[in-house]
Parts: sequence; C-alpha cells; structure tokens
Amino acid sequence: MESKIATKPRKKMMTSVYLKFFETVPDGKSRRCKFCGQSYSIATATGNLGRHLSNRHPGYDKATGDAVANPALLPTIVIKKNQPQAKMPQVDLDHLNWLLIKWLIVASVPPSALEEKWLANSFKFLNSSIQLWPGEKFQAVLREVFRSMREDVTVILEQVSSKVSITLDFWTSYEQIFYMSVTCQWIDENWSFQKVLLDISHIQSPCTGAEIYHTLVKILKMYNIYNRVLSCTHDNSPEAMRSCHTLKDNIDSQKVGPFCYVPCAARTLNSIINDGLGTTKPIISKIREFVLEMNASVQIREEFTEFATAFQEGSWKFPLDASARWSGSYQMLDIMRKAGKSTENVIRKYEESLGSKVLLSSAEKNAVNIMHAFLEPFYKTTNNMCNNKLPTIGLVVFFMDHISETISACRDSRHSPDWLKSAAEGMEVKARKYNEQACNIFTYMTAILDPRIKVELIPESLNSENYLEEARAHFIRYYCANHFSSMTSGFCSPELEDGGSFSFAEEIARKKRRVSMSSASTDELTQYLSEPPAPLPTDVLEWWKVNSTRYPRLSLMARDFLAVQATSVAPEELFCSNGDEIDKQRFSMPHNSAQALLCIKSWTEGGVRLKYKSTEIDYERLMELATSAAADNSAAGINKKQN
Repeated sequence: MESKIATKPRKKMMTSVYLKFFETVPDGKSRRCKFCGQSYSIATATGNLGRHLSNRHPGYDKATGDAVANPALLPTIVIKKNQPQAKMPQVDLDHLNWLLIKWLIVASVPPSALEEKWLANSFKFLNSSIQLWPGEKFQAVLREVFRSMREDVTVILEQVSSKVSITLDFWTSYEQIFYMSVTCQWIDENWSFQKVLLDISHIQSPCTGAEIYHTLVKILKMYNIYNRVLSCTHDNSPEAMRSCHTLKDNIDSQKVGPFCYVPCAARTLNSIINDGLGTTKPIISKIREFVLEMNASVQIREEFTEFATAFQEGSWKFPLDASARWSGSYQMLDIMRKAGKSTENVIRKYEESLGSKVLLSSAEKNAVNIMHAFLEPFYKTTNNMCNNKLPTIGLVVFFMDHISETISACRDSRHSPDWLKSAAEGMEVKARKYNEQACNIFTYMTAILDPRIKVELIPESLNSENYLEEARAHFIRYYCANHFSSMTSGFCSPELEDGGSFSFAEEIARKKRRVSMSSASTDELTQYLSEPPAPLPTDVLEWWKVNSTRYPRLSLMARDFLAVQATSVAPEELFCSNGDEIDKQRFSMPHNSAQALLCIKSWTEGGVRLKYKSTEIDYERLMELATSAAADNSAAGINKKQN
C-alpha cells in the first residue's frame, strides 16, 4: 500500500510536466501543442504526449522541476504559430530541396556546394527534420530537368516559321575542359527578336575545326534546324572559321538553301582597342590602384567629391568601374582626363596609405590626354552597341567603317606621336582583316534591309552595283518564286495520261506568272530602296512591323536576314564589367554540372518554364509556402519569448 502511495505522486508529477506544454482548446475535446499546434484528443494518454515532445521538441520531454521553471536550461526550439488544425499549412520539408535546386540554377552553383557539412547542420539547426538530398540526387534531378526543358525548346523551334541564325562561343574551365555554346536567334511573326541557347557541349581534345563541325551538326540535327540555318557568327578563332567553312560546303552541296558565316565584330573591336591601349596600360594600372582604394573608402570618396566640386571637375557616381575590361579602362582614362586635379590632391593627402607611386608624371598625364581623345569614338561606338536593342549587321558595319576612318586619320596625322602612330598601324591591320571577312553579298543584303542604313550609309568597301544585282536575284529566287510556288502548289499535278500536252502548257503559263510576280516583287525592293533611310534612333523591328503590309515579300527576307548576328556574344558581356561574372561562373563550373546548370539557367531567363519529368515546378507556390512558414516561425518565436 505504501508502495502505491509512493508511485502515484511521481506519475502525477510527470503528467503535470507534459500538460504544461499543451493547452485545451475551447471545445474541450482536444489538447494542442503550444509549440507546433499539433492537436490530440483530450483522452490521449500522457505517454503519447511525451513521445510527441520527444520526437518533435527534444529536451522538453525530460523537463522537470527547475528545467520547467527556467526555460533557459532547455535547448532553443523553433516554434510555429498556434493555429487551428484545419488552417495550418502542411509544408513538405522536401520543398526545401526544390528551392535549393532553383538557387543552384540562378546562382550557377554546382550541387557539390550543398555537400558542405556546415550547410547541412545549419539547416538542421533551424529544423531537425530537414534532410537535404545527397549530391547524387541533386545531379540526377538537374539532368532530368535539363532533359525535360530541352524537349520544350525543341517544340519552340519547331514552331518557328522563318530562317534561324546561330552564334558560337568558346571557353575553357578550371579543369582545362574546352566548351562550345551554341545559341539560336530568329525574328518571330510579331517582329520580336527571339533567342535560345541550344546547348553547351564539351569539345574533345584536340580542339580542331573538324571536332567543332561534328559537334555543331549534331546539335543542329538534334533540334531539327539543320536545313533552316541561314548564318553562323563565330568568335574569329581559326578553328571556328574552319568548322563554319566546312558547314557551308556541306549545306551548299545539299542545296538546302544559302548559308553564310560572319566574324564577330565585338571581338575584333575589342582586340583593336587592346592594341591601342598597349602603350598606356601601365599608366591605366596606376590609376586603377587609386580608384580601387577610393571605391573601398568612404572617406577618400568624400574627399574626392569635395575636390571635384571645388575644381568644377564634374560629379562622379561611385563605385567607379575599375574592371580590367574596356569599360573600366576607359573609365580610368576618363577620370584622370576630367578630374586630374581632384585625383592628384586626394593622392597627395593620402600619400602615406596610397603611396606616391600612383602619382602620374607630366609625360604620363600627357599620354592619358592623347589616348583619351583618340579612343573616345571607340567608347561611344561600344556604348552604342551595348545599349542598342538590336545591333544589326548594317549598323555595326556602319560603326566599324567609322572606326577604320578614325584609325587611318590618326596614322596619317602629323600631330600624332610616333608611339600612337605605331599602335594605329597594328589596329588598322585588324580592321582591314575584319572588312575583308565581313564584306560580302550576305552582309550587303543584311545591311540594306536595315531601314536606317539601306544603300546610303553602307561603307564604300561594301557598296557595289554587282552586290545590288545579286541581292535582287536572291530576293526573286528565294522570296518570290518560292512564295509563288507555294501559292500555286495545287496546280502542280503529276504527268497526265494524255501525253503531257497540258503539263507543257501549264509550264509555259507558270513561267509567265513567275515573270509577272518577279516584276512586282522587284518593284518592292526598288520602292523600298528609293525611299530615304529612317532616322538612326528608329526601332528596326517596329519599322518592319508597321511596313510589312507595304512590302509583303521583302519583309519575309528582312525577317530572315535581320536575325543574322554581328557579334558572337552580347557586346556588354565583352566590353563591360558584367562579363567578369559570366567568366567566373563558366570557369569555376565542374564538368558534371556545366551543361545542365548553364542551359537551364539560360532557358528559364528566356521564359521557358522549369519542368521535371514533364511536370512544371510551381516555384511561386513554393516561395509562398516558404514565406508563410517563415512568418509562422517568427510569430511563434515571439510568442515563446512572451511566454
């Protein structure tokens, strides 16, 4: 009897400890956990309540005496907001892994980053139930997403009614693996420019023109666009040029349509500029050291701003572009040319920390002024190319012709110092080489179809009566005769049983119709070229959208040719600092993740929905759930502190 009396108080004590963490709901029929809102029947055994605490809130199931009175002795627990069971969102913890998939794609981070032990422990600190997928599963999911989305890209390309153009880009990763990216461009029926990354492929060593060619053909046939490619813009490398030449030979031999390959104007221009900067690069490096220090110090920036205001040397937006790309190099020349007094005064004031070596001598200042004046047209050209909505071949060739004239004027000027004339001679060689490669009938046709350029603004080296006649012939052959044939395909019957006399007559009639149609079509081209060019700020695609009814056949040709790219990469990726980030991502991407991650990122940025096994992943809904869970946790944490 005494034994029973001894055990009852102990059992009662444990029961009271568990019940402290549960509250009775107003209907009196159930108890609800104060931490997570989980409900149990009022008749649930206290042992089950203890097991709930042990599984979901470790530590509280062992709380007795002082531990209950002093919550600081217990482990910190993430508490969810108290809600009625019917309204409580049931968030699948596996959603976190899908959100991490999205993060890997957006940030271009390889799945191996998620295998870091401290990252997994950090998630477990927030919720002990979280289980991150192993690295192999992240890889497998990404591969499946890549496969599913590539099917959608294939469907998109099947629906394109015009010719397409492609661009090639190449780089080497930290693993010394050589990659090629192939991007497809076209203009849709609403006169909107479209592009999509086709693939990122590993080019086997040794990287030859033959290897590039075979990989490229495989990609084009995989997407079923081999017979619809009008042009390929390459990166100016000899291997890429050889592969494009082989591709042209094969396409021409199969008579699937015309094909041309185009050198990258942006890479040519960047190389020309680097030659021009050669002599002043050590000076630019000294200026860059100062600018980097100024970007990092609020005090130095404020001092510089005060001096610039006092000396009336303009206002400057910080941080200044101090990248090693062309935009950053010109910024260095610009700040020294326009705010030289302010720069020198700040350097002298902080000479102890900056060092006197960053001060420029009189000869160096003079070189900066000369180089700044010489390269200003180059900067305006690249700035225009970067900011132009559609830098057409016509516009870019127009700019490149101006660059050639600028170089020639510098070389021939008696005011140019010898070191600058020497640089100009090397620059002129590269400009001439580009003109030799770029100036052909295809470039001519693309240029005249830009309503801002037409014949009037075409460079002298490209302007030829022969080219104009060839353009007319091409227009009639591919955009008039074919168009007519498709309209009259119902009349093209097989040979008749009566000896074919009617077929012969129909052939004569067909020729007469073709002559009539060709004459009308040629008038479209003549009328178009007879009108003055549109102003240079004109939106080319909008112009054609408005005028396509006036030139129904010529507009078909314009849709094809205006998609031909003047550069193999976006100009801003080459000339501006954001190209640094792209290079870092590519360089650091391991081989087992490069293709899937970079392709998926490009596709999602282009509007292709992220899919897994043909099922669309609703990331907006996942983010809503994550935000809701975060809000619940935050509110529950506040409630816990108040309790």
